[in-house]
Amino acid sequence: MASKSPSSHPTLNEAESATRERILLEAARLFRHHGYAATTLREIADAAHIKAGSIYYHFASKEEILGDVLDKGIQAVSDAVRERIEALPAGASFRDRIAAGIEGHLWGLLHNGDFTSANIRIYGQIPTSAKNRHRVVRRAYADLWDRLFEGAMASGELRSDSSAGVIRLFVLGALNWTVEWYNPQRGSFQDFSRQLTEIVFNGVLARETA
Repeated sequence: MASKSPSSHPTLNEAESATRERILLEAARLFRHHGYAATTLREIADAAHIKAGSIYYHFASKEEILGDVLDKGIQAVSDAVRERIEALPAGASFRDRIAAGIEGHLWGLLHNGDFTSANIRIYGQIPTSAKNRHRVVRRAYADLWDRLFEGAMASGELRSDSSAGVIRLFVLGALNWTVEWYNPQRGSFQDFSRQLTEIVFNGVLARETA
C-alpha cells in the first residue's frame, strides 16, 4: 500500500482530522508510559481503534507520529506562555513577564500531560533524525525565554552574574518535572503557580528580619 502523509492531504475532513488527533493522543500516552522504541504502530492503531494498515493514511511512519507528538507538546506550552505574556499591559516589568511565562509554562505542561511528559521522558531515546526535526521547535521556545531573561538582566531586574541559557535550563528544568508529580487535589493551580514563581524569584531560604 502506498503511504499517504497528512502533507499529501491538506484538506482533511472532520472525521479524518478527529482520527488523526486520536492517533496522536494515543501515541503520546503510549510513548509516555512505554517509551518510543517499545511502542509499535499496531499498538497505536489498536489504542486508536483503527486497523493497523489504516494508520498509514494519516502518517507515513512511527517517526512521523513521534515528530508530531513532540511538536504538539512544545507548541501547547509555547502558546500558553505567549498568551499570558501578551495579555500583560504595555510596559509590564520583566518580573511580571517572567511570572506570566512561568504560569503559562505550567498550564501548558499540566493540561497537555501525555504530550508534554512524552517530550521530557523520551527525548533522550528518539532517533537522531527525529531530534533534528524537532530541534527547530525547541530552539524557538528556548529563544523566547532567553530573550526574557536577557531583557531582565539588561534592565537590572535579574542578577547578571550568570547566563540567560543557564538560568533558562535551571528554571524550565525544574518546572518540567511538575507534570510527573503535580496533584491538583492538594490545592488550586493558581496557588501552585504562585508558590513556584515565588521560589524561582526568592529561593527557599527564610528572609532575614531586622
